[in-house]
Amino acid sequence: MQPGPENRITLRVTRRLPEAVEARLAQHFDATFNADDTPLSRAELRQALCDFDALLPTITDTIDGELIHVEGRRARIIANYGAGVDHIDLAAAASAGVAVTNTPDALTDTTAELAILLMLMAGRRAGEGERELRAGRWTGWRPTHLVGQSLSGRTLGLIGFGRIAQRTAAMARAHGMAIRYFSRRAADPAIEAELEAIRSPSAEALVAEADIVSLHVPGGSETHHLVGEALLARMKPGAILINTARGSVVDERALAAALRSGHLAAVGLDVYEKEPAVNRDLLDHPRAVLLPHLGSATIETRNAMGFQAADNLEAFFAGRDLPNRVA
Repeated sequence: MQPGPENRITLRVTRRLPEAVEARLAQHFDATFNADDTPLSRAELRQALCDFDALLPTITDTIDGELIHVEGRRARIIANYGAGVDHIDLAAAASAGVAVTNTPDALTDTTAELAILLMLMAGRRAGEGERELRAGRWTGWRPTHLVGQSLSGRTLGLIGFGRIAQRTAAMARAHGMAIRYFSRRAADPAIEAELEAIRSPSAEALVAEADIVSLHVPGGSETHHLVGEALLARMKPGAILINTARGSVVDERALAAALRSGHLAAVGLDVYEKEPAVNRDLLDHPRAVLLPHLGSATIETRNAMGFQAADNLEAFFAGRDLPNRVA
């Protein structure tokens, strides 16, 4: 299948991207951008797959097998803007001969930073204090007001131990935290030694000894509601849960109940199961620190993600190996 007229490769970009990224894409492709940043409908995604040589979606675009196998599909590559690809049916893409790429490395530091930010905000009750002050309820300093907990001396438990989790561990070590982790495979002994990280035999064992639990696993069926009523019950009383991974990993109803009962001291969330909707009980709870999916939201990171997506597209149409192929 050949590119569009006059060998100008056509590209559909589903959301607004940083200016520098759109400029680069426009230089190399006949790119159609999303000027008003309104998410594409399913019908529009289907049409894009038929009308363009390539699709550049984001995590807000669900691309299932039915869309990938649409009759008359022209797109040969889906260059995802983001690390997570659980919104794309990779098996369907592979069977259809559609390449899928992602942008895995660009988000590492900035997402780890946000995990630490959520730990600090939840532990130090910063969200409560900020809301109290803005509402005009603050009556001045007093010794027992909004007393929280510091990170130093606490045990951080990481579920998942990939790039972002390891970077989070390094930052947490700088705050004086002890590191425990659980993953299906043990990390390189050199990494364990560098981070002074000890692997727990199970997620249940990990949460039982951690003061703060931070989630770093991919979305999808294997991790759906991994953190549910049973695992939450095993967490230490007064512990804190942090999620910068995928909203589907947490059963939000069970989480809200654990917070409401006082079993958990606080939660810090950047992702939600049904974004942009958020569980009402979490919204109403003062000890829930809730951010609007800001994990990669620095200009440096968002540019780097776009440039990685461009690298993947340019490599594909030049016949080179794809830097970040996932299917």
